[in-house]
Amino acid sequence: MPGQIQFDLATPERLLVSEPVDEVIAPGSEGEFGVLAGHCRFMTTLRIGELRYRKGTEWKRLSVSWGYAEVEPQRITVLAEIAERAEEIDLPRAEAAVKTAEQQIAATTGKHEEMAAARRQLEKALLRLKVGKKR
Repeated sequence: MPGQIQFDLATPERLLVSEPVDEVIAPGSEGEFGVLAGHCRFMTTLRIGELRYRKGTEWKRLSVSWGYAEVEPQRITVLAEIAERAEEIDLPRAEAAVKTAEQQIAATTGKHEEMAAARRQLEKALLRLKVGKKR
């Protein structure tokens, strides 16, 4: 369709999205980027963040953790390590994960690697909670 771009998002387990959309906004490793039909070609890595896409006036949201995006003038393909639609996120479980990650950070002493891993867990848990609340 003119003005739309094919958007495909997959994880190692499943294909989450495969449809023409009007716009995609994704969390690139160098910052958030937006894609419309006719965009120049590029590839980038993704960081932990919220990915959203629009069809007409309706926005849909997903949490993504790491991956790659390939942009072409009529297609964007995202391969994510982990991705969840907002409506799939279990909010009580996400809240519990935030508390657990905060406790791990408080209990971590000294080791830089352990602290970095605990902070990544907190970042993912907070993202899931944020996206899940935007259903």
